[in-house]
Amino acid sequence: MLLRGEDYGSLVRGFQWNLPERLNMARQVCDDWAARVPDRVAIIDMTAGTRRNVSYGMLRRMADTLAAELRAKGVQRGDRVGVLRSQSPWTAAAHIACWKLGAISIPLFKLFGTEALLTRLEDAGVAWVVSDPEGTDGLREWLAGAGHGQIVPEELSLSDTPVEAVDTGPEDPAVLIYTSGTTGAPKGALHGHRVLLGHLPGVEVSHDFLGQGGDCLWTPADWAWIGGLFDVLMPGLALGVPVVAARMDKFTVAECQRIVAEGGVRNVFFPPTALRMLKAEDARISGLRSVASGGEPLGAEMLAWGRDAFGVAINEFYGQTECNMVASSCGALFDARPGCIGKPSPGFRIAVLDADGLPTDGEGDVAIAKGAASMMLGYWNRPEATAEKFLGDWMLTGDRGRWEDDFLRFVGREDDVITSAGYRIGPSEIEDCLLRHPAVATVGVIGKPDPLRTEIVKAYVVLKPGHAPSDALAAELQGFVKERVAKHSYPREIGFLDALPMTVTGKVIRKELKARASQEAS
Repeated sequence: MLLRGEDYGSLVRGFQWNLPERLNMARQVCDDWAARVPDRVAIIDMTAGTRRNVSYGMLRRMADTLAAELRAKGVQRGDRVGVLRSQSPWTAAAHIACWKLGAISIPLFKLFGTEALLTRLEDAGVAWVVSDPEGTDGLREWLAGAGHGQIVPEELSLSDTPVEAVDTGPEDPAVLIYTSGTTGAPKGALHGHRVLLGHLPGVEVSHDFLGQGGDCLWTPADWAWIGGLFDVLMPGLALGVPVVAARMDKFTVAECQRIVAEGGVRNVFFPPTALRMLKAEDARISGLRSVASGGEPLGAEMLAWGRDAFGVAINEFYGQTECNMVASSCGALFDARPGCIGKPSPGFRIAVLDADGLPTDGEGDVAIAKGAASMMLGYWNRPEATAEKFLGDWMLTGDRGRWEDDFLRFVGREDDVITSAGYRIGPSEIEDCLLRHPAVATVGVIGKPDPLRTEIVKAYVVLKPGHAPSDALAAELQGFVKERVAKHSYPREIGFLDALPMTVTGKVIRKELKARASQEAS
């Protein structure tokens, strides 16, 4: 756990990564705690509507049972195993079981459509998926292929036979998390067993030194995303802070308030969209010690409202799947600056680079120095994409920013990734799907400004001869994407054009489409 320094600058300057020679996250988040204090509460399970405490000893039994089952199925070190589950103790146990075997866990979103799920499973070469009883249509289609298998842990009888974690080091692969970009298929960011240690400084700071007596963590964000998995679940388990597991198929203010009250939540990570929905109803939540938020900067109005509604400052943080929790605010140490994303987290060196790749005091590309523990090992089977992500000793985030004193101000995204309700959505996957519809000739997908979701996905479609624009066709295209890509990333608006703005090489000029969408929004 971090210690409070006289000032945040001294804390950051004095921090050094101290990575052990041997490291396995299964021991870090489960086995070590189970050996010392087996009855300590690890997860507060509220998924069935009632509260049930899961101890570290019970969590280890669950993980050992799953690990033994995976091993019996032939899973070995380096194999990739999908985890297609919502928030639940078994979700945590599934990742821990993979790490015990030296396998690579892959968090998968339950709202993925068939094509989105198949793309990731096939790219990673997955043979086994740990799922809940409901599964998904995409999973059923994948299981129809040769050599694929599914494990539903609820069907297993808990074993008392321990499964010891294999010997691994901080650089050994542990988890593969897919992130969407603007071109090509989604890329898998491969992380080693050091990734959790790399998250801890930023997580602790963003929660005003997480780990105080009575702390209890929760987030409405799905554990299939790095924000839910490594900003909340695994840090909480590693620090001995109970984590609430609660399913929210759709975020509502009333359900959020119920979970916080009945779960005894004192520390919460709210995506910006959840904050906006709470603010829209001027909701009040008492009893919180810390509130963290990340995804896009919050304005002065939201920060002021949050302090009044929660009784604490909202600490913003910054990062991405490839290298997360690199900057944060910390209300316990300094006042936030609206529009900025905090100061560098302990252990991270951030620079703003000019066109020549040199640090600048002006606007430039936000970059993270190599050596950060939460930095990916590389993109899965994509050495060229990995090389493009780095410039010398720096990892390029693809974001633009500038310094204001010690604060990093976020200017905008260099790429065209859409940020909607806390999700980062790549337009190319949606465009590829729409182009398979028999009525679509060409399409351009962009993010349209939206006061609630930051952006919504909007598709500008040019139809083939013989097809006419209509509300019915727009609804059909929306459903087409929902079924094949993901329910959270379908185009909430579809506009029909006679032609798209194109470059001489035939690429859609998304900048012009974004300008058009901005005019529509205003």
